[in-house]
Amino acid sequence: MLLVHAIFYLLFHHPPNQPPIISIFVFGPSCLTMEGFIISEMAKRVRDILSMFVLAIFSKVIGTKPYSRRSAPAEPESEANVSLSWRLAVEANNMPGWSTVPLHCLSHVETYMMGGQYEQDVNYIVEQIESYVSQVVLKGDGCDGWILDIDDTCISNLFYYKDKNYGCDPFDPGGFVAWVMKGECSAIPAVLGLFTKLVEGGFKVFLLTGRDQQTLAPATIANLHNQGFIGYHRVIFRNQSFKGKSAVVFKSEVRKQLVEEGYRIWGNVGDQWTDLQGECLGNRTFKIPNPMYCVP
Repeated sequence: MLLVHAIFYLLFHHPPNQPPIISIFVFGPSCLTMEGFIISEMAKRVRDILSMFVLAIFSKVIGTKPYSRRSAPAEPESEANVSLSWRLAVEANNMPGWSTVPLHCLSHVETYMMGGQYEQDVNYIVEQIESYVSQVVLKGDGCDGWILDIDDTCISNLFYYKDKNYGCDPFDPGGFVAWVMKGECSAIPAVLGLFTKLVEGGFKVFLLTGRDQQTLAPATIANLHNQGFIGYHRVIFRNQSFKGKSAVVFKSEVRKQLVEEGYRIWGNVGDQWTDLQGECLGNRTFKIPNPMYCVP
């Protein structure tokens, strides 16, 4: 563009009382002798035409299209956009039963989980839950219930899945059991705050998990206690009678039993869609994001 400006300066700039250089090309040397030279209307038109011609030539050289009204071509789909679309499809339950995170989504899921957006999303969801809780009028008969899932709802398995490429590796049952036995899952701060408000507000909080009762109950309860989950009404594990049954069947049956006991389920919170499907779901359900694994 500097070159174009320079050419325009040479063609059209002129000292006082002297014609511009471009006029010499239009009218010949005789114009230099014309006293009080004034560019005629015809000269102005020729000047405009030449201006457009020069600009068009140099625009072509530098690759611009100053007179084009066409919109710029769309950017090709980036890997980040594809990964974001995948995560949205997962959270919207448009891909039920998916097995592992696609390898091309690894960087996206890592950034989402570790970069602050996941925490912000959870905080926002909990704000919506607390807004709903503030509107609930308890009956005061000890039967106002609330259900919270445990894994990646109350306590986090993020650091386990970090070593599993954030869910890109196939699920390792033995490895996960070994991780649970360590009791090193950290509380999800926003959900711990919600839990405390529910207990203090008079709700009977049930912690419902697909973890095996026989092998994982002691380690799980100890982990919950050391992370501040104290004051719940009951922790319900998967026992032998539900072995081999799907999460939907297991959790539906548990909720049904609670309702039959007389509890009103005001809310139900989980990170898996299978926590929120089936029978006796409760008055409201809330989904915590989790793009690392899917429990069918």
